[in-house]
Amino acid sequence: MDTIKTLNKWANAHTYIPLDLLRVALGVFLFIKGINFMANTEMLMQLFEPIQNMAGGMIVVHYVAPAHFIGGLLIAFGLLTRWAIIAQFPILIGAIAINFAGEMNSNNLILALITLFVCAFFLLYGSGKHSADYYFKMQQ
Repeated sequence: MDTIKTLNKWANAHTYIPLDLLRVALGVFLFIKGINFMANTEMLMQLFEPIQNMAGGMIVVHYVAPAHFIGGLLIAFGLLTRWAIIAQFPILIGAIAINFAGEMNSNNLILALITLFVCAFFLLYGSGKHSADYYFKMQQ
């Protein structure tokens, strides 16, 4: 817990608007991907063809869209950012693994890698000073 408090103090002292805009852009991107997966479940099922016969395959399909949808909203507003990003990690690692298990799509692989690295950064950095977390903390 002390590590998180130390990281939050450092992040709030070094908060810059471009980093907050990057966090919002990441949240909006994940939100749009969640809507895209909800609207086009056939495409999502095609992506999961390599792991279709594995146990829990249907659970994974039902986890991806809501996790992107809700996690994207939370990340964009800066509310429970670290928890929302932790929920994204299995999806992003799975997106990278699916590219190697199934048909290689370099665009999807690069997009998943960039998203994973940005999520890893915000896992350490936190939500920053211009976020709902910071606002609620200051209201106490």
